[in-house]
Amino acid sequence: MVNDQDGDVTSSKIGSRDYRESRLSQRIQASEIRLASIRDANRTERGSRTDRMEDYLEVVYELVLQKGYATTVDISEYLNVSSPSVTSMMKKLDEKGFLRYEKYRGMSLTDKGIEVAKAIHKRHGILSELFRMIGVQADIANEDAEGIEHHLHPETLKKLEEFVNSHKLSEKI
Repeated sequence: MVNDQDGDVTSSKIGSRDYRESRLSQRIQASEIRLASIRDANRTERGSRTDRMEDYLEVVYELVLQKGYATTVDISEYLNVSSPSVTSMMKKLDEKGFLRYEKYRGMSLTDKGIEVAKAIHKRHGILSELFRMIGVQADIANEDAEGIEHHLHPETLKKLEEFVNSHKLSEKI
């Protein structure tokens, strides 16, 4: 401790120490908030779906929209995985009720699978459009949307959609 001429502890040193302690406390509190949000995000229930399952459902949905059907070979090409991996995931998705899969016969999304795939498709579209609105190239916007689409809270998605729609409306006026 530093004392002034009268033997009292100088206030600048105390103030400096108090400031450092306050900043440290703020950083610890911010870290605790971030850790809690990570924990809460990982508790979010998506009906026992994983990001990867959602990717498969999205690809099947897109392929069916594009050409009327989806094959394990098509899916393996788009997801850059082996055909046996696709078959394994198709069985899991079938067990969970997202699609109907028959070996050597093909697959079709159930109503539950269509609902999930449409929601993912919508999330991707909103994010991709937002990124293009702020000047991101289309290919990068799609790549980034693919990485983020599984991790949005429904309230955040709703607000992003409102923002994108209001921006599109203001451009038309």
